[in-house]
This record gives sequence, structure tokens and C-alpha cells, in this order.
Amino acid sequence: MSETGYHIPVLLNESISGLAIRPDGVYADLTYGGGGHSREIIKHLTTGRLIGFDQDPAVLGRLIADDRFYFVQQNYRYLANYLHFLEIDRVDGILADLGISSEHIDNPERGFSFRHDAPLDMRMSPGISESAAGLINRADEKELARIFREFGEVEQSGRIAWRITQARQAAPIGTTGQLAECIKPLLPGNRENKILAQIFQALRIAVNHEIESLRIMLSQTAGLLAAGGRLVVISYHSLEDRLVKNYIRSGTPEGGVETDLFGVAHVPFKAVNRKVIVPDEQELTVNPRARSARLRIAERTEYQVNV
Repeated sequence: MSETGYHIPVLLNESISGLAIRPDGVYADLTYGGGGHSREIIKHLTTGRLIGFDQDPAVLGRLIADDRFYFVQQNYRYLANYLHFLEIDRVDGILADLGISSEHIDNPERGFSFRHDAPLDMRMSPGISESAAGLINRADEKELARIFREFGEVEQSGRIAWRITQARQAAPIGTTGQLAECIKPLLPGNRENKILAQIFQALRIAVNHEIESLRIMLSQTAGLLAAGGRLVVISYHSLEDRLVKNYIRSGTPEGGVETDLFGVAHVPFKAVNRKVIVPDEQELTVNPRARSARLRIAERTEYQVNV
């Protein structure tokens, strides 16, 4: 499948510009996916190197064949471990496109979308032990409500969680269609698809431990970027974007500024774009799925952090 057919890279020009690529620099693409961003980074390198990360084995058939490229089939939470393994002390830029790819959504067998009736899976890696079906049938009402509320910002999270726990008593919920049919009676017709999308998003985030992994990854970047290096992150929902914004402003995903013994604040980044960057109408015409994308760019300051 062609690159365009598989995945249209979101905010490509803006994110590549934000990296301020040096031809001899070392860069990390933490979400390789269809390889669109990585292929563009490689074009700007001469003697530089690019390290790609992705936990999904589906990307293995789409890897760049280039001596300057090295691929790591792992979640980006292990960024520091693998850079140390490769004897890379500092990198000049880190890019993370946090969204799921079109392949995830369009492939019914992956179970990411309510638009297809398929096994309720949602795992981005076979190394993840529990599927969405496992979570839906195991978690109690309180835990399900918390997942829908925190990760999907679902207004009726309690009622929907109750409905699921009642329905699964008759038979386990094993497919995307069964889950959607179970909760549809609680959804207003004019907002049905939106709420279903929020619920499926929440389950996906929970199954893949996305927020935990994002916190771990962000906390490593300050210690891995060289002074003047760039952190470029594209997020797709408010929970992700809030963590990224907090990290750039304060140096911690939670937003608390760290100080030394004298009370002096040490912030390892300065924001390059004060206002979040979003896709323009031209890009949205070509790729409507980019509508919720939010791009933030930060530059590493001289303040030293060890990882």
C-alpha cells in the first residue's frame, strides 16, 4: 500500500519546520506509523541519524530502507533505554504524533472503530495482555465510569458503565457492534456517533496505557535533548494536549515547576509557538481526520537534566 493510501502525515510541514533539522543531527520519531514524518526527516539529513519507534508490528512492512535509519519496535516509554543501548547520549530533535493511524481505524480486525462489527480488541501491540473486550467484561462499574469520564470526557459515564455491567450479565460483550448496541439506548440520536467515538477513545487509551506512557516519555525528553534541540508533539484530545502544554511550561506533565534549594525555578524548555498550531482548511480538505490535531513545539534550554 502506498504511503498516501495508508496514512497521510498530519501537520507535516509545520512539524518538520518545528524540528529545525540539522543535516548532521540525530533525531527520534517516536510514532513511526506510516512513516510519513520519518521519510521527510530523512530528506533533510546528510550524515545525521534517525531513530524510529513504534510498538505496532503492522509497520514492519513499511520501514525506511536507509543506513541512516534505525527502527525500534517498542513503545516510546522506553525511549531513554534504547537510546542508551544505541550509545546515543543526546538527540537534536524528538517528534511524537500521538494519534492513531488510518490503518487502525479502517482495519476492522483491529477493533478500534464502532463503524465495523469486529472483535473488540484495540491493542496496539501483541505484548499488551488485556484487550478492550477483556477490560469491558472485567472492570467494575466504578472503574468503567472513571475510564469513560477521564479518558473520553463522557458526560453520562456512570449511566453508560451501569448499562454495560447489566448487559454483560446475560452474555460477555465481545465485539464492537455488541458494545455499541448495548449503550445506544442511552445516546441521543443527534450525538450518538460523537459519544460512541468518545467511549471508544477512552477504551483505547485505557487498554494501551496511553496517558501513563505519555507521562513517562515526556519526562525523559529533557534529559535526552541537547541544548537547542526541539520537542515537537502532535496531540488529538485535551487530556494529551494538557500534559504536553504543562510539560513545556513547567518541565513536569502535571504542571508543577521544579525549583532548586534557593527557590529558583528551572524550566528545561521554552515554547517556540506560543499559540497552538492547528491544520489549515487546505489540509483538512485532504485529510479531515486531522481536524482535532494540536501541534506544540519547544526548544531545550541550557538548564541541565540527567535521565
